[in-house]
Amino acid sequence: MIHLFAEQPHIQTLPDRFTYPFHYVPHPLCVQAAEEVKRYLSTRGEWAEELDRGKMFGVLVVRMPDGKVGYLAAFSGNLAGNARHSFFVPPIYDLLQPGGRFKTEEEQISAINRHIESLEQSDEYRHARRQLEAERQRMETECAKALNMLKTEKEARERQRASRLGRLSEEERQALIRRSQHQKASFKRMKQQWNAQIEVCKTEVERIENRIEHLRALRRKRSAALQQHLFEQFHLLNARGESLDLCRIFADTVGKTPPAGAGECALPKMLQYAYLNGLHPLAMAEFWWGDSPRNEIRHHGTYYPACKGKCGPILQHMLQGLEVEENPFDRLVCKETPEVVFEDEWLLVVNKPAGMLSVPGKSEKADSVWQQLRRLYPDATGPLLVHRLDMPTSGLLLAAKTKEVHALLQAQFETRSIRKSYTALLCGPSDDFPVGKEGRIELPVCLDPLDRPRQMVSETHGKTAITLYRIDAHTDRGIRVTLWPLTGRTHQLRVHAAHAKGLAHPIVGDELYGERADRLYLHAECLQFRHPVSGKVMRITKKADF
Repeated sequence: MIHLFAEQPHIQTLPDRFTYPFHYVPHPLCVQAAEEVKRYLSTRGEWAEELDRGKMFGVLVVRMPDGKVGYLAAFSGNLAGNARHSFFVPPIYDLLQPGGRFKTEEEQISAINRHIESLEQSDEYRHARRQLEAERQRMETECAKALNMLKTEKEARERQRASRLGRLSEEERQALIRRSQHQKASFKRMKQQWNAQIEVCKTEVERIENRIEHLRALRRKRSAALQQHLFEQFHLLNARGESLDLCRIFADTVGKTPPAGAGECALPKMLQYAYLNGLHPLAMAEFWWGDSPRNEIRHHGTYYPACKGKCGPILQHMLQGLEVEENPFDRLVCKETPEVVFEDEWLLVVNKPAGMLSVPGKSEKADSVWQQLRRLYPDATGPLLVHRLDMPTSGLLLAAKTKEVHALLQAQFETRSIRKSYTALLCGPSDDFPVGKEGRIELPVCLDPLDRPRQMVSETHGKTAITLYRIDAHTDRGIRVTLWPLTGRTHQLRVHAAHAKGLAHPIVGDELYGERADRLYLHAECLQFRHPVSGKVMRITKKADF
């Protein structure tokens, strides 16, 4: 389980504090360990098909009781239908152990699923549904005929009354009334007879559907009980030797209950093994191997932070007792000042530096464009900023000096009459992107609830997101493109650039969807809008400095 480095590192090369797992640059020892894991994976031909579909792996550099330094390796979930493989640490709780409750219950739940499927596909159920539908259609046809006949008879009576010019005798008038009443009563009896026939057919369908629903309820109950039992089996340690199960760890979160798969990611597995075996964790890294998932954005061989949805609460507990690096965002201070590109009596446009927040964040240390503008324009009313840019994105931001102007400008954003264009550098290679190539990307985007703030592509839950693009040049740093967002979803340009169905090339420096660099090479270069007071079309441009 513990893998030694071929050459023991000097004490000076060891990290001072453990990696902050949600935002990090892999330590050189983690990179060395990850390369060894990648070489090992390349030798496992029997796993090739599954590995090609994609999986997250992790390494944990540890110091052993005798002072030697080595590393642990793990994978998220299962691999090749098994949770245990000799090269990797074991699971915290092995769901797949033969004879275990999970396998036993899984077989029972699978049997219920098969029973449900057999009922849904049975000839008896299909025949009952077909018969019910046929009876309903016949009733509809017969009732339509009868109603048409009633209408015809009524018109005939009206003509008879009209032809006699109101000279009907009392006996004739009563005869017409009785005739009408008889026909209506006959129609009512016919509907009652049809409804009775349909009720018989409906009862037969409901009898089978009630059996199906009973089985579904039983499945839900057994699945919930099994999930609760599994969560209680995950007893997670921290560096202080304290143990909590998953239910307790997630009790104080918004959702209260652990998400499916909690405790099965690579890093919790490795930390648990380290604590159980007297190993001191020094640094971690997780990397993706294989193709990207359908909805998420993952690139082969790229390092990724731990997911916050499943691993956030777990790691908050498991890292207690370790000296952990602080969150880089907590110490991030952008010392630049936004440049005023345009200003008049009612509004202004500023060039936001990369690394500066648009609006105040959780950290009190990090300055923002809004705070600087508020200091510069203390008499301004309203929210000032009309829109925002991601912290790592540079470029043009529009601000209003009055509440009324702010509302008018925001209305232009809501109706998508404001036009924006961005310049970006994409990671190579550039073979598929000849200069001058243009196109349209339409991929619906939504938040990944288990890995905030990352966004994902989802046909089911995503909101419409459309981007136009043009390839402008090939440079030493990457592929220069112009991007025109027709919608304004969070991380839209970054997702559309990185996703396999988009440009499939992350923006240089995009550590969420690609790899880290000295900055995110994305710049809001042009802003076009109608001045809310003068009515003049304004086109403000600020070229990127890269």
